Amino acid sequence: MLDLLAAPVTAADIRAAAGRIAGRILRTPTIENPAVNAATGARVFLKLDNLQATGAFKERGAANRLALLTEAERRAGVIAMSAGNHAQAVARHATLAGVRSTIVMPRFTPATKVLRTEAFGARVVLVGETLAEAATHAHGLAQEEGLTFVHPYNDPGVIAGQGTLALELLEDAPEPPDALILPVGGGGLAAGCAIAARQAAPATRVFGVEVEGYQAMRQRLAGEPVQVGGPTVAEGIAVRDVGELPLGLLRDLGVEVLVVPERAVEQAIALLAEGAKTVAEGAGAAGLAAVLAHPERFAGQRIGTAVCGGNIDARALSNVLLRQLLRDGRILRLRFDIPDRPGMLADIAGRISALGGNVIEVQHQQLFGAPTVQSTELHLMVEVRDAAQGNAIIAALEAGSYVVRRV
Repeated sequence: MLDLLAAPVTAADIRAAAGRIAGRILRTPTIENPAVNAATGARVFLKLDNLQATGAFKERGAANRLALLTEAERRAGVIAMSAGNHAQAVARHATLAGVRSTIVMPRFTPATKVLRTEAFGARVVLVGETLAEAATHAHGLAQEEGLTFVHPYNDPGVIAGQGTLALELLEDAPEPPDALILPVGGGGLAAGCAIAARQAAPATRVFGVEVEGYQAMRQRLAGEPVQVGGPTVAEGIAVRDVGELPLGLLRDLGVEVLVVPERAVEQAIALLAEGAKTVAEGAGAAGLAAVLAHPERFAGQRIGTAVCGGNIDARALSNVLLRQLLRDGRILRLRFDIPDRPGMLADIAGRISALGGNVIEVQHQQLFGAPTVQSTELHLMVEVRDAAQGNAIIAALEAGSYVVRRV
C-alpha cells in the first residue's frame, strides 16, 4: 500500500498545486446530464475540462510545473515534446508567465496544431517521423540550450497539477462518486487524480481507461510485453511508452485499468455531442466509454469522469456522428435493383415520404452499375426517427415488390 505522505506526489502537493494555478486556468463545471444517465444506467458526473482555453486538461499540469520554475530556469526557458494538447498548454502558460518556450513536434503533425501552438507564443521545431524521435531531439536541444524539459506526464509537478481535476470534481459533485474513471495515456492524469481521491474520498474507487489498440499501461501493470498499434479515434491516449512515475503510483494505489473498444469511444463522443451538447475528442470521451462498455460494473452507481479534451477534427466528428446514426437505425442505407422504366424512383420516394422518412442522398446508376440493361441500380440514404420507423419503411417498400438490401 502506498504511503501517501512519502509518495513522489502527495495529496498536499496537489492541494498546493490547486492554490498555485487558481486564476491561471478555468475551474470547469461538473455537470450531470439526463441523457447520459439514461444511456448508461448510472448517475454520471461530467467534469468539462474540454472548456479550458486550449480545449484540454493539460493546462493544469503545465501551469503548475511552470509556476515551480526557479528564476534561473525561467530566464533560460522551457522545452517540451508533443503533437497535441500538451504542446499548446506549455506554450500558453509559458507565455503567460513571461517564459520562452520551444515545442518539438514530429514532422507529420497537422498544420492546425502547429499554428495553434505558435499562436500561443512558442517556437515550434518540426523533427522526426514519430513522437519518440521528436522527444530524443527535444532532450538534446534542452542540453544544448540549457532549457528545462517539461514532460507531458512523467513529472511530479505535472502529475500534481493534473490531480487538481479530481479535487474540483469531488468538491463540486452533488454526491461523492462510487467510482472515478480517468483516461490513461502516459498516466499522469490518472495518477494525480487517484492520489487526490485517495485522500479526499477514500471510499471512491479509481479506474483508468485505455482503448483496445493501446493497452500499454494495463500491459505494464500486468507484467505483459507492450504490444500496441493501429488507428484509433482516441489518438490522445495512443501511447506506447507510459511514464515510469505514473506507472509506479497506479500500481501502488491498486488502480485497475479498463479496456474499451473503438465503437464504445465513438458511441461516447456521439452521446456527449447529442445528449450533453458538448464536444469531446476520442481521449476525452474514453471515461464515459468505459461506463458504456462495462455496464455490469457501473449500473446504478455514481460515476465521476472527465471530458478531458475537446480537440477533435471537424471531419472526424462528423464521421463519428453519422456512423452512430447508422448504428442506431436513424439513418438507412438501402440498395435496390429496379426495372428501368419511368416512375419507379418516384414510387419508391413516395412510399418513403408517406411514412415520414427523409431521403437525404440518391445514387441512380442506369448505365453501368446494374446487372442488365433492363434494370437500374439505386442507392438511397434515408433519415428516420428511430429503428421502428425504419423497419416500417422497409416493410412498405417490400410490400411494393421491391427487393431491398441494407448496406
